[in-house]
Amino acid sequence: MVKITDVARHAGVSPSTVSYALSGKRPISEETRRRVEEAIRELGYRPHAGARALASSKSNVLALVVPLRAGIHVPVVMQFAVSVVTTARRYDHDVLLLTQEEGEEGLRRVADTALVDALILMDVQLHDPRLPLLRALERPSVMIGFPASSEGLTCIDLDFKAAGEACVDHLARLGHKAVALVGSPPEVYVRQTAFAQRVVQGFTAAADRHGLASSVHPCEAGPGAARTVAEQLLREQPALTGVVVHNEPLLEPLIDAFEKLGLRVPGDLSVTAICPDELAESARVPVTSVALPSDDIGTRAVELLMRKLDGTDVPESTLLPPRLTERASTAQRAA
Repeated sequence: MVKITDVARHAGVSPSTVSYALSGKRPISEETRRRVEEAIRELGYRPHAGARALASSKSNVLALVVPLRAGIHVPVVMQFAVSVVTTARRYDHDVLLLTQEEGEEGLRRVADTALVDALILMDVQLHDPRLPLLRALERPSVMIGFPASSEGLTCIDLDFKAAGEACVDHLARLGHKAVALVGSPPEVYVRQTAFAQRVVQGFTAAADRHGLASSVHPCEAGPGAARTVAEQLLREQPALTGVVVHNEPLLEPLIDAFEKLGLRVPGDLSVTAICPDELAESARVPVTSVALPSDDIGTRAVELLMRKLDGTDVPESTLLPPRLTERASTAQRAA
């Protein structure tokens, strides 16, 4: 392993001069700095992360707080995480992934150390218990999600209310009069998870605006749950011809369940979803969907943090408008 003494010897300077060149704590001549930088590049020297943090009062580490609670669809969460990690590396930052449900206590433990420079939080609740601490922290933070009140915070997310509206608007344009939302698992609503609540708000508002009969059904993931909710929908809404799905692992099993009950998609039943494009495209019947832009959101969240770390003002709210793509799962309602 290359040491700072090796760099100093190669550059013809003292180890303390190399340290000053790295930390910027004392002025050195441009010629000396150039020799140190060339030595570092030629030898492949990388400063120890702990020493670098002490020298600069920065750790170059971001915390990504993603409590893996019941009802969360981990593959989608990991898409956000990959985007955050990839973008952070472009800014020479690493990411510490925190997945335990530790609430305010866990956040304070991390924030009170020199372990991280800033935080990104996911799985935001409408009345999130972490909000008072976030507003009081000196370390910058960004929330992927919008609580009921985002004042004094920096939040970014897909406009999930508008996404729910867009799905219903599409079905209404096709002439559908009775629609249903098959949503996230019940525990997600019990926690008042913000994105799920906002989809319900948008779905209900658009259905009322168009004068449609509508219902909302939280649902566990899996084929058994899909069959149960499909049977319930047809029993309670016999005129049902349009369904919005906001539950990624349920999408394919739900289409299968409806078809086993005698409803063809899209001949008898049009299905829309809010989910990643690749999931909608790969379904047996490609699904009309509002894209979940996890890559874009993760990238922008890191960029907002970098600007905050640089002392630059950023907007408190960044809502990404929904983008609906028509595919084979929706059609004009049969007369």
